[in-house]
Amino acid sequence: MSKSWAGRTGAAGAAGQVGRLTGAVLAAALLAGGAAACGSNGAGADAAGAVAGRAGAPPSASPTPSATPEPFSVLGYRGLKPGMTKDVALATGALEAAPVALVNGCTDFAYRGGPAPDPVRMAAEEALQAKYVQADARNEAAKKETAVFPTPSPSYSSKDVKSFVDRMTAFQEKSKARQEAHEQLMKVFDEMKAAREARDLAFLTTGRAGFGLEGLRELVAPAGARTAEGIGAGSTVAELKAAYDAQGLQPGKDGKDGKYTLWAGIGQVEQGWRYEFTVDADRVTGLALANRDTYCS
Repeated sequence: MSKSWAGRTGAAGAAGQVGRLTGAVLAAALLAGGAAACGSNGAGADAAGAVAGRAGAPPSASPTPSATPEPFSVLGYRGLKPGMTKDVALATGALEAAPVALVNGCTDFAYRGGPAPDPVRMAAEEALQAKYVQADARNEAAKKETAVFPTPSPSYSSKDVKSFVDRMTAFQEKSKARQEAHEQLMKVFDEMKAAREARDLAFLTTGRAGFGLEGLRELVAPAGARTAEGIGAGSTVAELKAAYDAQGLQPGKDGKDGKYTLWAGIGQVEQGWRYEFTVDADRVTGLALANRDTYCS
């Protein structure tokens, strides 16, 4: 300190310094005693930390900001891209190795760390697929059995009448077989629809990847995923429309099936792909990228 400052303070200043130093020592002693008394429940460490902070200890470093989340996009998500084969997709490590759904002949996989396969549900899906194959084959065979309405014979002899009756009977039997085969196939279609809905609900928040004959045909986003425009589960329908109305967002069939669709773009990689936004109660509940022009089996 400077001599001029010491001269102005004199003895009174020195006495004040001593008094303040003594008070600081007493306060530190009292705090140390309190910290020791509370040490059994961890409060002592908190008190010591507080004292250190007031004494001028450097503050802890601020947490590092997390990286920007990867957008859910037709260009790829977690290394998975439209049209990628099942084997190549599994090799990325983004998916679990065992399938979790077998609906319609497609094979679905959960993301790494996702739900384990449900053997009961999957056995039912396999049985339903076999039932569909059988019903479809029966329907195709019945369609090939041409049922032509017989024309009456020109004469009314007993032989011609019997021939006409026989042909009419055959026509009726073939028509009945075709009708029954068609009705059975429609019933299986309804069961398939219910199975798809159950699968979609089971993986609505965890996401999945579905593969067909031409590779990846459906990519369902996990709940936390967002498009580049920030739309995902939890977004309002108003936000969805604000983001995509100008790009051609369309409501589902009759606007009543709880879904909005948006073509994912034009160009070779995006050909046939579209975003599907599932909505309920004015909120987006699911987000998917799909190519409905490809087949499961």
